[in-house]
Amino acid sequence: MTAVPVGLRARRSLAQARQMAADMTEAWSAIWRRSLQVRVVISTLALSTAVVVVLGLVLQTQIALRVLQAKEADTLARTEAGAVLLERDLSGVDPDREGAQGDLNNALDRLTNSSAADESTSTTAGEFRAVLTTSQDDPGAQVSAGPIEDVPVDLRTAVASGTLSRKYVTLTEEGVEVPTLIVGQPVRTANGELEFYLLFPLTAEQRTLGLVQSTLIVGGLILLLLLAGIASLVTRQVVRPVRQAAEIAERFADGHLDERMPVQGEDEVARLGESYNEMASSIQTQIRQLEEFGALQRRFTSDVSHELRTPLTTVRMAADVLYASRDELLPALRRSSELLVAELDRFEALLADLLEISRLDAGVAELGAERVDMHGVVMRAVEAVRGIADETHTPLELDLPVGVYAEVDPRRVERIVRNLVANAVDHGESRPVEVVLACDERTVAVLVRDHGVGLRPGEAGLVFNRFWRAEESRARRSGGSGLGLAIAIEDARLHGGWLQAWGEIGRGAAFRLTLPRAVGDVVEASPLPLGPEDASDTARSTGEPAGSVPTPARERAVPVAASGWADDDPATEPGEAP
Repeated sequence: MTAVPVGLRARRSLAQARQMAADMTEAWSAIWRRSLQVRVVISTLALSTAVVVVLGLVLQTQIALRVLQAKEADTLARTEAGAVLLERDLSGVDPDREGAQGDLNNALDRLTNSSAADESTSTTAGEFRAVLTTSQDDPGAQVSAGPIEDVPVDLRTAVASGTLSRKYVTLTEEGVEVPTLIVGQPVRTANGELEFYLLFPLTAEQRTLGLVQSTLIVGGLILLLLLAGIASLVTRQVVRPVRQAAEIAERFADGHLDERMPVQGEDEVARLGESYNEMASSIQTQIRQLEEFGALQRRFTSDVSHELRTPLTTVRMAADVLYASRDELLPALRRSSELLVAELDRFEALLADLLEISRLDAGVAELGAERVDMHGVVMRAVEAVRGIADETHTPLELDLPVGVYAEVDPRRVERIVRNLVANAVDHGESRPVEVVLACDERTVAVLVRDHGVGLRPGEAGLVFNRFWRAEESRARRSGGSGLGLAIAIEDARLHGGWLQAWGEIGRGAAFRLTLPRAVGDVVEASPLPLGPEDASDTARSTGEPAGSVPTPARERAVPVAASGWADDDPATEPGEAP
């Protein structure tokens, strides 16, 4: 078993973590985009959090300031009262004589006992420790009582100058840091001044501020939760009808025209529901009217087409009799019989196209798909219009590889290609018409390209309209009915494919039919370019980079003589088109 290097495992873990983070980010982004309620609740929560934090900081600062101000006032009062007592007790004490240490200790004991017995001076200053010492600038031996080492030097310097001073410090008692307020002032004696300090631990105040802080935090969290719940409930009252309206609109768009919004009350949401219901009713009425009109129109077209068949058959029989005996008729009558037969041919073609378009409109057209070689289907369509090409001396340049199989309806595909090639011959001005067949793994495409008059801007989207004709198509040679391309695009849609047009004035026109190779597949790209600038769809099948201009089909096509296709007879050399 091969061991995986540690570095490789670390890179894989890092890649998995990044992928997981990307997935979570994408999921959260989707939730944020799709849910108005989530956005409102989170926005409210964020703004409320900012407000609660600011208010909490302000409240905590003000409470701490008030607590410390009250503490300072009480400590100063306690210090002044203690200084008065010490001055009275030490009025006759000489700090420089022997035994002064004991006098100082006794004075501090009396001060502490009197403070404990008499609480009238200050009731909130709390417990304290007292320090009494000679000045640090005294040249003699320093005498002190109490924890003089806890008093900072800068405070002693300020007190030695004769002022009442205070300072906040942090002292360590038994390994625990205790915030302490030290207040000091000078005390006069008979032979000089002493320094008097009171050390007030702020443990109680610290506990009070901690309780206030925790209370503010817990209260803030509870307030945020309440605000989030309130925002969720309020937003739900607004989002719920909107979401319900969206769901009803989606079902209405899917064809459930009887869907309506429930209306309750008289508020804005109720007015929205009433307006939506009125709009839905109006749309439903118009859609039903259009459906009835469309069904009536399709039925009329179908009935008229069917009813015309009987008289057309009779007229056809009479015309055939006249046409068969045209040599016995006078020249004027002979010409009339020929025109009659030609127009009957066009009338029959128009009638057949009307019947086909009515079946497509009615949705009863069926796709008789079978697996066939597209080479044979396209060749039959080309041969069907070769006579028109020979009359106009239009060369047909074919690039039709063999073995391109697809599941299609041969009759419909042959009709599409026949219409496209006939149109190209009509508008090609006797210039070469290219017919190219190509495929990839999922699609097959047929491109018909002419180099004639081309299409004006905007006409590429109009060529598939029924009975639409370009200005240059007035002199058609194929005698089309004007429904060929309309039927062709419906046949392409029936296959689940594309039929697209491109053209420019003076550069000709191109029509591309793209079909899936298997019934039910989705066409996403075409293996052939539609126009000179359309190379993006063919990049994956031709190997050419996107944005490049593929080699024109005319340069790699084989000219075909009027006698037939060279591949059908290997012994025949390809001839030149007339």
